[in-house]
Amino acid sequence: MRQFFLLLWLALTCGLVQAQEITPAGLPPEGRETLAMIHQGGPFPHKRDGIEFRNFEKRLPLKPRGHYREYTVRTPGVKHRGARRIVCGGLPPTRPEACWYTADHYQSFHKITP
Repeated sequence: MRQFFLLLWLALTCGLVQAQEITPAGLPPEGRETLAMIHQGGPFPHKRDGIEFRNFEKRLPLKPRGHYREYTVRTPGVKHRGARRIVCGGLPPTRPEACWYTADHYQSFHKITP
């Protein structure tokens, strides 16, 4: 059993296990709003929206530094940024190659598919 978890951990950290997928319709309403803002180029409600996401956890495909940007997905009833984000990769930022949604502050990701 321990060997199974070790192999699973290696697969996750090396990007061998793909993220689950979600359509824009499957996002919470606030996620759809954030996705629309990304494609419009803003304006964004948080000053940290659009900053570089470094992928330290290596849960997204490995890309050169500067490839990914993160955006806050508003959480109703929360006065701070909360844990929900959309991370997009590629240039220009308004037409990213791919985007991912996380509801748990980068612990897991769902690839946003058309």
